[in-house]
Amino acid sequence: MNLMFNTALAARYRAKPQIIRVLSEAWVRENGYCPYCGHDSLNDFANNQPVADFYCPQCAAQYELKSKQARLGHVINDGAYETMIARINSADNPSFFFLTYAKDYLVNNFLLIPKHFFTPEIIIKRKPLSATAKRAGWVGCNIDLRHVPESGKVFLVKDKQVIARQSVTAQLAQTTFLQSQSLSARGWTLDVWRCIDQLPARFSLTHLYAFSDTLRQKHPNNQHIHAKIRQQLQILRDKGFIEFVGRGQYRKIQ
Repeated sequence: MNLMFNTALAARYRAKPQIIRVLSEAWVRENGYCPYCGHDSLNDFANNQPVADFYCPQCAAQYELKSKQARLGHVINDGAYETMIARINSADNPSFFFLTYAKDYLVNNFLLIPKHFFTPEIIIKRKPLSATAKRAGWVGCNIDLRHVPESGKVFLVKDKQVIARQSVTAQLAQTTFLQSQSLSARGWTLDVWRCIDQLPARFSLTHLYAFSDTLRQKHPNNQHIHAKIRQQLQILRDKGFIEFVGRGQYRKIQ
């Protein structure tokens, strides 16, 4: 995998956003692969496809690419709010590639957030554009990556180091059980998972119960918060993310 952009491809462009779009999309075409099935290459969608840039010709997985210079922050600017919400609630919602690069056009990080980690909660609605704006009233959105558990951040390149493809596909495969959950059930699993991320490698059920008020605010219609926490712990244990070590004690599996 060549981590350098081919800057010659953007020689006839002047606007920085257009230059980065051309270079980053070309880099993915040349170096990317499908993390779901391991296919060697990805195809372009036709221009103006809503919330999708690439697809896998073998398994039909869809991907949207977001690129930026320097470090990847917690919040990523995106397009129209209503379009994004409709897309992530659809049966063929895309996964997202996030790519960061240095001033010399060297790729620093290239990671995947799989589609099954996207819920409406992760999409933050921005204020409408003012009446004097060219697109007055238009409402955009941000993607808040703080709502994604660490296990849901699948790096293909991390800190300029290429991650072995088998490790990438294995990490992704371990999380695909979320696809079979309803949006509501998935929300519970992800919420408890994020709470676990904030705990040490070995933690107790009591530690997790300390998040009860936070979870109650997110799920006000559920009157059995502790039971729901235990249910999600069992799911994450069965899927190999944590281990029960006895007497209300658990251990994260790295």
